[in-house]
Amino acid sequence: MHKRFTALAALLAWGLAAAQAEEAYTIGEINSYKAQPAFLEPYKKGMDLALAQINLTGGVNGKKLVLVTRDDNGSPADAVRAADELVTREKVDVLMGSFSSPVGLALADYAQQKQRFFLATEPLSDKIVWDNGNRYTFRLRPSASMQVAMLVPEAAAMKKKRWAIALPNDEYGQSAAATFKRLLKAAQPDVEFVAEQAAPPGQVDVGRVVQALADARPDAIFNVLFAADLAKFVREGNARGLFEGRGVVSLLTGEPEHLDPLKGEAPLGWVVTGYPWYAIFTAEHDAFATAYRKRFKDYPRAGSVLGYNAIQSIAAGLKKAGSADTEKLIAAFRGLQVRTPFGPITYRAQDHQSTMGAFVGKTGLYGGKGVMVDFKYMDGAKFQPSDAEVKKRRPAAP
Repeated sequence: MHKRFTALAALLAWGLAAAQAEEAYTIGEINSYKAQPAFLEPYKKGMDLALAQINLTGGVNGKKLVLVTRDDNGSPADAVRAADELVTREKVDVLMGSFSSPVGLALADYAQQKQRFFLATEPLSDKIVWDNGNRYTFRLRPSASMQVAMLVPEAAAMKKKRWAIALPNDEYGQSAAATFKRLLKAAQPDVEFVAEQAAPPGQVDVGRVVQALADARPDAIFNVLFAADLAKFVREGNARGLFEGRGVVSLLTGEPEHLDPLKGEAPLGWVVTGYPWYAIFTAEHDAFATAYRKRFKDYPRAGSVLGYNAIQSIAAGLKKAGSADTEKLIAAFRGLQVRTPFGPITYRAQDHQSTMGAFVGKTGLYGGKGVMVDFKYMDGAKFQPSDAEVKKRRPAAP
């Protein structure tokens, strides 16, 4: 009798789990939560807010959204193993995530091999949707080259001739530096690049980098370092007077994740991309920021918006597709429009890149903290490769 009861209970539990699975869409999310907590803790909160809002209003196509996360330890190999476990054991409907470019590229390759839909939310590598693009991979965040293109007009307006560059020695950093040199040279033919200092992310010898840049005597500096490397670079550069009398253009530095840790040491007058959440006064952003602060008793960061937009994108794609079928999702995401705190964005059919933009402004200080001032929103659609360039760079894919 006891064995029969146990077997019956197990059968009922299995049936209940199966029924619940049928009533939900499961999103498998892979990211570097332990390696990049400053960015990814707010990112996860952004996802949680979007999930709560969507599920509170009935979910998508009558189904709830369920999120299953895995940590990739910042390793492409670990990310692929996590993706395979999510697909084969957890039976997730869609994959999304990744922070670093190497991890994002590895997951994009996995998606192509396994023919599974994948939304790359944060990696900046151009290769993800262009040079190595495939039909299964879409990307949310504006790429490195897009954000560099937003900065170049400001750099050219400085009329500085001799430039030095500090960058992480990875695909993201190399791509950003190459794009900056190409676009600035086109805008200002007499420009010279007199120094370039690269080091592995997280292993930058800032003393050596700052001294090498100072020895080159540049008129201006283009910086691609971020996170802890950026903080060390700013502090060492301030101590040695590297930035005095020089123009500085810096990718990502205006994001709270990178600017806030510097507090009163934040640089003044740098031209940056970022997210000035405290001074964006639109109905869409007010609604998002108010809901975020009410739920988490904290202010949003750049990662918060990306996490929120990622879940909203998946929800919009599932709704348009009417199912989680990979081919239907691909068709739905091509040209998909999504409402976001920055306004509507579109996933381009020709390359699967979203038109999400970024803010460009200058760094300042307010209340002992770094802020962005004199900023404006740059629509990502205006800084993307032309259709002709996409055809040249993106592999032919049905």
